[in-house]
Amino acid sequence: MTKPSLPQGTRDFSAAVVQKRNYIFQTIRSVFELHGFQPLETPAMENLQTLMGKYGEEGDKLIFKILNNGLDNPTKKETITEAFEKLLEGKNSAALTERALRYDLTIPFARYVAMNHQQLAMPFKRYQMQPVWRADRPQKGRYREFYQCDADVVGSNSLWNEVELAGIYAATFAALRLPVEIRINNRKILAALAEICGGADQLVNITTAIDKLDKIGIEKVKEELATRGLEKEQIHIIEKYLLIEGTNEEKISSLVSLLGKHEIGNEGIDEIKYILHQSSSITHNHSLIVDLTLARGLNYYTGTIFEIKAIGVQMGSIGGGGRYNDLTGLFGVPNIPGVGISFGVDRIYDVLEELNLFPASLVAASEYLFFNLGEAEAKQAFRCVQQLRAKGISAELYPDNVKLDKQFKYAEKKQIKQVVIIGSKELAEGICNIKNLSTGEQQTVKQIDL
Repeated sequence: MTKPSLPQGTRDFSAAVVQKRNYIFQTIRSVFELHGFQPLETPAMENLQTLMGKYGEEGDKLIFKILNNGLDNPTKKETITEAFEKLLEGKNSAALTERALRYDLTIPFARYVAMNHQQLAMPFKRYQMQPVWRADRPQKGRYREFYQCDADVVGSNSLWNEVELAGIYAATFAALRLPVEIRINNRKILAALAEICGGADQLVNITTAIDKLDKIGIEKVKEELATRGLEKEQIHIIEKYLLIEGTNEEKISSLVSLLGKHEIGNEGIDEIKYILHQSSSITHNHSLIVDLTLARGLNYYTGTIFEIKAIGVQMGSIGGGGRYNDLTGLFGVPNIPGVGISFGVDRIYDVLEELNLFPASLVAASEYLFFNLGEAEAKQAFRCVQQLRAKGISAELYPDNVKLDKQFKYAEKKQIKQVVIIGSKELAEGICNIKNLSTGEQQTVKQIDL
C-alpha cells in the first residue's frame, strides 16, 4: 500500500489553523460589509475560453486545465494523439479540455456581471471569498490552491472608489494589528512610458518585465527588455524611471519631468495625487506609498493599481488590485468600468503566524468535559451537558467508560479547562465536582445549579 500524500502545493488544515484562518476571514468580511459590499460566489471551474487570454502570457501558463471526463472523438487514436500534442505546445483542444479551475476571482466576477448586468443595481459592490488554483511552482507563501478575498465596484468611474478601497485595506490590517505599506501606481503612467519607448504595443513587454523586478533585479529586467525587442536608449529611459526615489511628492515631481508632455501620463499622475490627498484621513497610520516599480502583470488593469507589503517580514505581496475600465467588454458587454482589490489570506496567515499576532483566545475548545464513570452516571452527565448547551455553554461528554487518566489526557490535548465529575456518590446526592485544570481548584455544586 502506498504511503498517503498530498498534491504538491496543497495543505491540510488542523482545527487550530482553521480557527486562525476563520479569524482572518471574519475580520475581512466585517470590513467589507461595513463598507456596503455584498457577498457573491461563483463555480470552482469556468469554461476555458472564459479564462484564457485574460492574464497575459505568463498567467495563461499557470491555468489548471480540467481533462474532459469523456473524449468527444474517442474512436480515432490519431485525433487524441494530435490533441495531446497541441496541449503540450500550449494550444487547446476541445477534444481534451473545455474547462479549467479559476485562476482568480476577478475574471469570473466580470463574467457574472456581463451575464447579469441588467438586473444589478449600479454601481454594484460585491465581495467574494473563495479558493483559486494556479499551476505555479510551490514555495513559501506561494501555493497551488489558495484563498482570495476580493472586493470590487463596477459601474462607476469615480476615484472615490479607489479611496474607499485604500481605506478598506487600512481598516482591515489595523483590525489584524498588522503593519503594512499600501503601495500604489497607475497603469496610465506605464502606458505613457511605453509610448516613449516604442509605442503602446510595448506596454505588455514593459509591464511583464517590470513586474519581475523584486525577483530578478534591475539588470535581469534590462536583459529581458532587450530580448523583447527594446533598444538600448529605450531601456535606459525605463531604468531612469525605475530608479526614481524619494518622498511621494518627490517621485511625482520626477514623474512630471519625465512624462509631463504625455497626456495619458498626466492623467495617471493626477489620479495618484487625488487618491493620496483624499486618503490622508482614512489610512489608520498605514503608509500610502507611490511605488513606480509596481506594474501588476495582469493585462486588464487600466488605471490605479495597488499592492500590499507587510512590514518586518520577508514575504511577497499580501494583497493587490486595481482599476479595469472595460473588463466586461471581454465578454461582449462594453463600457462597465470597475475597480477591485484582493487579500491573499494564505500569505496573511503566514505573516501573522511569524509575527505572533494571532489573539490567544482563538482556540475554540469546549468549556466543560464531563467524565464517563458508568452507564447511569453518563446518562445524568449527558442531561447536564444538554442543559449547558441550551444556555449557549459548550460542553461534551467523554463517550467511553475508560480510566480517568485517559479522560484527563483527552481534556489536556483539546485544551478543555474544566472537567466535571459525576460518580456514583455525586449521582446519589445530586451534585457534581468541577475541577479547573489550569489552576487545580475544585468546587462542588448542585446539578440543578450547574
